[in-house]
Amino acid sequence: MNQKLKYRLITGKDDASFCERISKLIEEGYKLYGSPSVTYNGKDVIAAQAVIWPDHPCSANNT
Repeated sequence: MNQKLKYRLITGKDDASFCERISKLIEEGYKLYGSPSVTYNGKDVIAAQAVIWPDHPCSANNT
């Protein structure tokens, strides 16, 4: 059984690879949930973006 997680928080260095990971999840059917967050760890900018599977109840309230 390959069931999608209802909620995922993706984190990583804010670079092309991070954007590719988010783009791939959108292509798979996930929807962005909320705004991205960023922080600085003293070396790199670290980004975080939540995504939800569209049948999640919260997806009706977030576009």
